[in-house]
Amino acid sequence: MWHRSREVIRDARVVATMISWIMKKMKVFLTKTNIGLVPADTNTTDWFNRLKAGEVVKADFKKVRNYAFLRKYFALLNVAYDNWTPGPVDSKYGPVEKNFDRFRADVTILAGYYDVTVRLDGSTRIEPKSISFAKMDEESFSELYSKTIDVLLKFVYNSGITGDELNRIVEQYMSFV
Repeated sequence: MWHRSREVIRDARVVATMISWIMKKMKVFLTKTNIGLVPADTNTTDWFNRLKAGEVVKADFKKVRNYAFLRKYFALLNVAYDNWTPGPVDSKYGPVEKNFDRFRADVTILAGYYDVTVRLDGSTRIEPKSISFAKMDEESFSELYSKTIDVLLKFVYNSGITGDELNRIVEQYMSFV
């Protein structure tokens, strides 16, 4: 019994250490209001609610590119991913599944935002460029958004709808989430 309780205490300390590390490394998004800075998303709200009253945190502030536009971009990708039905695929590696991260990477590449890298065996590989705030300015991101719509209309919607219709669907989707 004593041995088991020591394991539980040790496990609790490990979890506490991991949570502490995550809270130290987490990126939070804040919005300026008349009363001060407030959490801008649910992850930040959750993080903020875990802070104890009087607890001091350190922050390096950066003005983000356009957080609402980034949310719209991911709403666009989510809507398209939900509407995408991949064709039948045979694989020698087993069953094939839909994967959002692969979908996002492929859309980014097809939109023309990629780097070509060399692999260990000498072959090349196409990797999507990062869309992080630090790596892409507002103008480039706006261009990526526009080209993403073109890619989705061609490969997901087979030109069955217009870009304006897709944007309206995305706006409706954003009003529900």
